[in-house]
Amino acid sequence: MRVLHFIISLRAGGKERQAVELMKGLTLHHNQVQMEVVVMEDEIHYTEIFDLGIPVRKLLRRSKKDVSVFGRFYKLCKSFRPDIIHCWDSMTAVYAVPVARLLGIRLLNNMIQDAPALRNYKNKDWLRGRFTFPFSQAIVGNSKAGLDAYGVKGKKRNCIYNGYAIERTDGLPDVAGLKAQLKIREESVVGMVASFSKYKDYKTYFRAASLLLEKKKDVVFLAIGAGTDSAAAKAMIPPELLSHFRLMGALNGIEGWIRVMDVCVLSTFTEGISNSILEYMAMGKPVLATDGGGTAELVEDGVNGFLLRTSDAEQQAEKMAVLLTDPALRQSMGDKGRQKVIDIFANQAMVNAFAALYVKLMAGKNL
Repeated sequence: MRVLHFIISLRAGGKERQAVELMKGLTLHHNQVQMEVVVMEDEIHYTEIFDLGIPVRKLLRRSKKDVSVFGRFYKLCKSFRPDIIHCWDSMTAVYAVPVARLLGIRLLNNMIQDAPALRNYKNKDWLRGRFTFPFSQAIVGNSKAGLDAYGVKGKKRNCIYNGYAIERTDGLPDVAGLKAQLKIREESVVGMVASFSKYKDYKTYFRAASLLLEKKKDVVFLAIGAGTDSAAAKAMIPPELLSHFRLMGALNGIEGWIRVMDVCVLSTFTEGISNSILEYMAMGKPVLATDGGGTAELVEDGVNGFLLRTSDAEQQAEKMAVLLTDPALRQSMGDKGRQKVIDIFANQAMVNAFAALYVKLMAGKNL
């Protein structure tokens, strides 16, 4: 069967990582699936895509309302003749609907990567979902909470969790060397891996860090992700405390940096299934994460981490202190989190679930 993956970009991000891991797994274990990828931006962070032998086509927009995209995408589909278009974003789903209808191609709509609280026309993703879901033969969300938030029910509904390739935790750099590289001499390290954006609550993370530093000075806080090294991020931290922070921007080899951390944080507003939390758990680290969306499907409060109230810096600082002063608890939570990744969120489980869904679509089910 032929599958065309249609995604805005392959820049650093959870959705983009999931797409690449899926294509990698399908290439290795389901060689009956022939694939091409269409991206709408030049930036490609996950360069391993080129090692898979999968053609990557660029469909660059000349403006935000470039209607020529429809015609150019039509020509790409006419050339490749896919059986299934697998869309990864709400915008690519919009572009794909008319082409899929005209050419009789099955549409797998995989746009649900969050669990939004705002569910009306002011939310562009929610609005695009209202338009594209009726024309999609299958709708996939990476969390049950996300599918519920978008109101997806019935035979089209499919929950496929993000997968994690546990072998990514092998052969990592030495912790002492990484700490020396960052000039960390403090006893404890807390970190957050997320882009600096309106969807991630760095303000609360930095505030919690500042509160903890009032009582415990021997801690360094890491911020890793696109934009975390920006002036806007730096401005959120009291100048007198900047020496306790490492604002690192987007990085490769994220598991090595997570290995340096004693406690891992995801302070946010809405999530589907967070790749950052999966990476934390796979590395055997205790997790502090804002409750909501699909996060509770990953983090069991008091078992492999703590669930936090939204934008509650005081509670976040309190839980940081609890974990930093209790090595046995950190170890226990970390071990349970890693085992949960192995048992439920293994990459092969995700790959097999998508392969099975492709087969169902080819057989005319869920239509």
